[in-house]
Amino acid sequence: MDTWSAAITLFLIMDPLGNLPVFMSVLKSIEPKRRRIVLIRELIFSLLIMMGFLFSGQAVLDFLSVKQETVSIAGGIILFLIALKMIFPQPGGVTGLPAGEEPFIVPLAIPMIAGPSILAALILLANQDHSRMLDWSLALLAAWFVTAVILMFSNLFHRVLGERGLIAIERLMGMILIMISIQMLLDGIGQFYSLV
Repeated sequence: MDTWSAAITLFLIMDPLGNLPVFMSVLKSIEPKRRRIVLIRELIFSLLIMMGFLFSGQAVLDFLSVKQETVSIAGGIILFLIALKMIFPQPGGVTGLPAGEEPFIVPLAIPMIAGPSILAALILLANQDHSRMLDWSLALLAAWFVTAVILMFSNLFHRVLGERGLIAIERLMGMILIMISIQMLLDGIGQFYSLV
């Protein structure tokens, strides 16, 4: 996987367009002046968490004696499940915050941006080729930056695309992510059988 493919994959997993309605609903009860500060803080927290997983993921795998093919197969399954949720979203609230309360790390930084699927993908990237950590870091920074721009201009995107447009884009991203997840799964199975 090259740097751009990794960046696109990470961006699709972060799913900023799909998360726009959630971010807007969480932040709507906060004063408009404070919203941007809260959003920037949550974006920075999410980046720090994701970088931590990118650089410590290999050590965790070594400690647990988990092989690369196992991570590839598990990552493919996780991405597949996340993609299915993007295509077939479940009704219900996601925040659980009292009205007017300011979010702190949860639910915006984790799990909306730095969710389990992105953290698993980062561990997988680090495990694929530990010598390319600079490439993976650039891919993560690029995906995070585009996500941050989309979320910072959430009102504009919501106005331009509308609710139906956001749903259509999220489902399209889910379809692309399903293809990526199946490829990861097949790569893992292929690596496993080549060792047997």
